Amino acid sequence: MTGDEALAGFFSSVGSDFLPFDTADGALARISVLYDEGVTRLRRAFAAREAATSCYPYLAFPLSRAAIPAGVRPPFDNILEPGFYGTTLTRPVLFAEYWREQIGALLRDYRCPVYVGLSRRPMPLSYVMEDAVAGLTERDMHLLQDRFALPDLHATDDTIANCEIIPGADRPRPLALFTAERTDYSLARLHHYTGTAPRHFQRFILLTNYQRYVDGFRDHARAQVDAATEYDSFVEPGDVIYRAGSTPEEPMAGLPQMPAYHLCRPDGDGITLVNIGVGPSNAKTITDHLAVLRPHCWLMVGHCAGLRRSQLLGDYVLAHGYVRDDHVLDDDLPPWVPVPPIAEVQVALQEAMLRVTGLEAGDIKTRLRTGTVMTTDNRNWELRLQALFTQINMSRSIAVDMESATIAANGFRFRVPYGTLLCVSDKPLHGELKLRGMANAFYRERVSQHLMVGIETMRLLRERGMRNLHSRKLRGFDEPPFR
Repeated sequence: MTGDEALAGFFSSVGSDFLPFDTADGALARISVLYDEGVTRLRRAFAAREAATSCYPYLAFPLSRAAIPAGVRPPFDNILEPGFYGTTLTRPVLFAEYWREQIGALLRDYRCPVYVGLSRRPMPLSYVMEDAVAGLTERDMHLLQDRFALPDLHATDDTIANCEIIPGADRPRPLALFTAERTDYSLARLHHYTGTAPRHFQRFILLTNYQRYVDGFRDHARAQVDAATEYDSFVEPGDVIYRAGSTPEEPMAGLPQMPAYHLCRPDGDGITLVNIGVGPSNAKTITDHLAVLRPHCWLMVGHCAGLRRSQLLGDYVLAHGYVRDDHVLDDDLPPWVPVPPIAEVQVALQEAMLRVTGLEAGDIKTRLRTGTVMTTDNRNWELRLQALFTQINMSRSIAVDMESATIAANGFRFRVPYGTLLCVSDKPLHGELKLRGMANAFYRERVSQHLMVGIETMRLLRERGMRNLHSRKLRGFDEPPFR
């Protein structure tokens, strides 16, 4: 079989109607047309209760060995092996800027066209019409299953991100970490769990486990919008939008499981805060879905139990290592996989701490300790102290919480830069428990400052450039080109 015949075979196996493009804008235009035509076809057919099928757009990038340049490559947009690369795509309005950057890098570095056509993967009706399957009877559901594609979980998984696909010459290599179906699945879940539409999410994400951080973030966000700074709006659950000079609307009645709040910039590089609640299950759930948005960074700002006598309530813990006693990711990222610190995030966190607290560099150790954080899935871990004593001591852990290692591990798994800055709210090993009176005094004094350190960290990371933030240590030796 000749090279041209093999290439034609790949195109035929993944889709049809492929056209070449040597500009990112040209490719984006065709992706948008194909997607919009497919969505329109499904909506019209649904309204008429007529059968219809629409398929996702497909982006292909065949690359010969001669087209691979020699020399040092960046941490992403990097292709080391020739072959046929491709991925299905969805929601062009949401991902246009991301695709423009990624496609543009391929065209610039390899001087080969990309191809856009229709895939053979049908769009599920419920992903293109949020209310399409709401309020339907059982008879209606059977009717829809006969006439429309519905979500197929057999084709929706994390095998690419989990490094479970072994390259083969007889099948396309993945161009991106997530297929269109996996992306649509998470976008729907994000809206459900956070109470806000995916379009509002910003690329810098703070995750917290206390409502008081939400209250502080809301006050800060509205002040920023009123002052006409770089932020133009603030969005709360229920897609309640606050703009300069507007009267705050009532928030939605009954908050969702993990409400999200968005301090928005026109370019999407603002800050989203998600109150994930308590526990590693929630931490995994939300980061599983946030990952498809390809954020620049996510950062945990929450409370922890201090484990050292030298620590005081209100001191900070900057994690540079994790004991993963949470277990929720064991099947996706085995515990033997190390989760390293991301240097750029660590440096920004420490610099933000200096700026917000006003401390001199030599005095920062009086308030901040760097070390290992143990994350547990047992909220009452103190009652198992006898069993955990050796584990805590042997690991040199300086703090215990229930979310940080999960968030960091999922960041590593999904190639999203991550960091952890915690605040000591109790010291159970030393008899200083989180009693109500002590906790309230602590919250009043520390929460605002802690939140501002997180916000300042995101500002510093944004100023220093996002390409520099995506560390090589998040990339394996055989990776999809798109970050």
